[in-house]
Amino acid sequence: MGQDRLDFETRAVHAGVPGDPVDYRPTTPAIHPATTFTGETVQDTHAALDARSSGFVYSRNANPTVRALETAVADLEGAAEGVAFSSGMAAFHASVLAATADGEPTVLAARDLYGSSRGLLTGLLRSLGLSTHLVDATDPGAVDRAFRETGASLICFEPISNPLLRVAPVQRLVEISHSHGARALVDNTFATPYLLRPLALGADLVTHSATKYLGGHGDVIAGVVICDEELAVKVREIRTTTGAVLGPFEAWLVLRGIRTLPLRMRKHCENAFALARWMAEQTAVRHVHYPTLEGRETGQFRDGLGGGMVAVETNLNRAQVEEFLNRLQVAVPATSLGDVETLVLYPPLASHRSLTEEERLDAGIGEGLIRISVGLEAIEDLFSDFAGAFGSVYTPSASR
Repeated sequence: MGQDRLDFETRAVHAGVPGDPVDYRPTTPAIHPATTFTGETVQDTHAALDARSSGFVYSRNANPTVRALETAVADLEGAAEGVAFSSGMAAFHASVLAATADGEPTVLAARDLYGSSRGLLTGLLRSLGLSTHLVDATDPGAVDRAFRETGASLICFEPISNPLLRVAPVQRLVEISHSHGARALVDNTFATPYLLRPLALGADLVTHSATKYLGGHGDVIAGVVICDEELAVKVREIRTTTGAVLGPFEAWLVLRGIRTLPLRMRKHCENAFALARWMAEQTAVRHVHYPTLEGRETGQFRDGLGGGMVAVETNLNRAQVEEFLNRLQVAVPATSLGDVETLVLYPPLASHRSLTEEERLDAGIGEGLIRISVGLEAIEDLFSDFAGAFGSVYTPSASR
């Protein structure tokens, strides 16, 4: 029936919905906000509900804009599949569930894993029957012994740990886990696929908080799981069932951020290395954590770069740290990381606040630790900003 023969109410409902293929192609991804889609036939629509289908019928199952993001991140990681989530924690949660669904419900986790990830493993998932054992992921021998002692079916770790930036030997840990018939889940948020592609080193699953470097502008919450087709089906079914889906607008924002990821990451790394060296010379600083400082890094990252994060153990007590943060003028005291601006966080009261004091100390997180996500500002401006903030709260005689 032609549009001119329909009543106004009917035409208003269907206005602007394309009925025929278009003869143009946009140069940026399109946003598809539709919750429902229909196929050429009802059989096509029903078939699209299958977790293995590439079609679209309901955006809790799949959405074209979200699929574009999944395809993009999978391509960057050199993987078969990507599954996007509403947050990095949702992605990590689903990965753990999928990876342990058919094996021993025992997990090895890096001792200094991101606080919320560690809290999920040792809190909620423990109450549901999952057992987690903490291990030093920088020590392959300790990891091998832990597998033999626990029979774990999964290890979870970060190539660059949060917040102490300890470097885990990805390929060696993957080899050890596979020798015990276990899977390896790598949280690649800090390194990003620009610096490291864990799947190329044999990892089974990779997760990202796409909120961070992939998005890169502090305007979106998102997560992504990267894996093979078999695991992707399990991960996608978990996402559909639990409803932890990413919206199309958020997917589009991450896609926009990815376009400048290589440029941003190189500048983040350059600024972070310069700031780490500068921090090492400050009297208020006891120790600086940075992967390539003093030749510490093992060579697994692109071009010897060490990432955009710096962790600093200061000589400040808790009250002094908070005053230091209040004195910053260029850097921003805030949670999260990977934004264009420099963000400074106090782990005991932020990223790792869910841990007890004993657990924080066990992970090496003291009360003088600050974590810096180094942004894209002029490095001299950051030097001046941190110098002024340190000078306002610390003198050698004020040391604890």
